[in-house]
Amino acid sequence: MESERVKVSYDNGMVSITIDRPPVNVLNLDILSELSQAFRKLEQCAEPMVVVITGKGGKAFVAGADIVEISGLTRETGRSLSRKGHEVYNEISDFPWPVIAGISGLCLGGGMELALACDIRIAADNAKFGQPEVNLGIIPGWGGTQRLPRLVGAGFARELILTGRIIDAGEALRIGLVNQVVPYEDLSNTCIEFAKTILGKAPLAVKMAKQAINEGIELSLEEGLKLEEKCFGELCASEDMKEGTSAFLKKRKAEFTGK
Repeated sequence: MESERVKVSYDNGMVSITIDRPPVNVLNLDILSELSQAFRKLEQCAEPMVVVITGKGGKAFVAGADIVEISGLTRETGRSLSRKGHEVYNEISDFPWPVIAGISGLCLGGGMELALACDIRIAADNAKFGQPEVNLGIIPGWGGTQRLPRLVGAGFARELILTGRIIDAGEALRIGLVNQVVPYEDLSNTCIEFAKTILGKAPLAVKMAKQAINEGIELSLEEGLKLEEKCFGELCASEDMKEGTSAFLKKRKAEFTGK
């Protein structure tokens, strides 16, 4: 396994995961495994956190999957690789705490699918997005055909997947693919400030809000509302709710404990 391609640092709830495979951070099975290991270790931590995923250097967040690895696939090994990508990206999507993608440069193919598995996407103004797999005779295999339509709608998803067209950060913002576009030099600080804002909120509420959104989006509206009702009720019994409402009424800063 390639070593230290996925670098993790932790600072008071702020987790930084950097994919470091020059020149453009393409993904292979080893890096997928390292990503999985990183998130599994983080899930063992009890403290509230926000994770920010970035690619090393300004050229690419992740420019895609390793074409050399893909070129030798068969029907069986192709399904296996797709399944592995699904497993790892599901671990990221289902991670109990928020995950932010800080995107600069190329965000293509498996890299865009990685960004889609995150909760929030913040793009530098030099970012480029696309699912160009049809140019290789394949389709997105790590969630693109499923997550992209759920995020931007079937029409935009069909256009991007069927044409393989690459779009810039401005268009990505327009169609709802990213939440925010900032100058490249501001990307790191913007992601940090976004993470700090979330870390300042009630941890149980943040965690349960992510759960309600992730689970509810797959349900009917009626079933989703019942899920929201359950989550809301559980939070009303928490110490954080009592602290938050008391602080608001007394016009002071809330001190949440995650209980």
